[in-house]
Amino acid sequence: MVAKKSIKFLTILGIVFSSLTTFAKSGETSEKGGQVSTPEQINDYIKHHLADSHDFALFSYTNDAGERKHVGFPLPVILWTSNGLTTFMSSEFHHNDDGHVLVEKNGMKFAKIHSKIYELEAGASAVAFDDAHHATNAARVLDFSITKSVFGMLFAGFLMFLGFRSLAKGYKKGAIPTGVGRVLEPLVLYVRDEIARPNIGEKKYKKFMPYLLTVFFFIWILNLLGLTPLGFNVTGQIAVTVCLALFTLVIYLSNGTKDFWAHTLWMPGVPVILRPILAVIELVGFVLIKPFSLLVRLFANITAGHFVVMSLIALMITLKNQFGAVGSTGISLVLALFISVIEILVAFLQAFIFTMLSSLFIGMAVEEHEHH
Repeated sequence: MVAKKSIKFLTILGIVFSSLTTFAKSGETSEKGGQVSTPEQINDYIKHHLADSHDFALFSYTNDAGERKHVGFPLPVILWTSNGLTTFMSSEFHHNDDGHVLVEKNGMKFAKIHSKIYELEAGASAVAFDDAHHATNAARVLDFSITKSVFGMLFAGFLMFLGFRSLAKGYKKGAIPTGVGRVLEPLVLYVRDEIARPNIGEKKYKKFMPYLLTVFFFIWILNLLGLTPLGFNVTGQIAVTVCLALFTLVIYLSNGTKDFWAHTLWMPGVPVILRPILAVIELVGFVLIKPFSLLVRLFANITAGHFVVMSLIALMITLKNQFGAVGSTGISLVLALFISVIEILVAFLQAFIFTMLSSLFIGMAVEEHEHH
């Protein structure tokens, strides 16, 4: 038993250390191939890591000819333009992010500026910028591309499908599942017995278990993927957390009981003159404040975790003059390793908090009051 636990710990430690090593190696160069040596360049690199991208770049290296090479694969670019739907692969931008490489499709020209895709005006041969480096002859298009974050969500969904399929097959063979199912079963029971039942109630919790299980494992897996060398930062994208919070909002508002709406819009037991004021306060709380607390908590904690890890790794560059290359690398890796181990706990904790609060809000909406 002790040996198995030691192997599991060393496996987790190896994954974390390999992630830090990959970040450390890639952190010495910017996405454009130049050396990262100043605070401004370090900030730009961290922002680039936290942001979404149209291609999946694993790492970069410089070949013998001094050329910067990127290892990864392109992703589909799907745009809705003035002429309708347009698609092509992100590799046509040649990893260029300053708008100088134009992609021509269906008689239109597209440029990628600061990771955003623009459509140039008819007849334009290049992107024109103003003093603030904003494009003056190009307009944003509706972007439905399969970006790195979208790919990460699809990958997490695929892992969830395989895991729960294994769990279902295990139950068909016997009362105790095997393989991956033995890992998932305690977590499923935990969500049911410690989150859904206490907050929603014995009568109605089963109706909301599919959503609670989905959101818990979805967030948890994405948080763990963000700690690997793959470099995902899906739950650190505000658009993703907004969508998750909106799902919770729609579920608890659409399932609100008659008692819930009666107590929200016309609160009994208080003076009539105060009821409209309290109704507005309650509506603002349910429609704005509660979803906002969900999306900000997840977004801020995950983004802060990635930012701290990348900042600690950047210490090897800023402290190189004081401690030398070996000393600065050792200091930054030890500190980043410590934070990354904590991030493994945070990955589970944030999934738990989001699921717990979602079940609490749902329970408040579906609760049936006793009238005496």
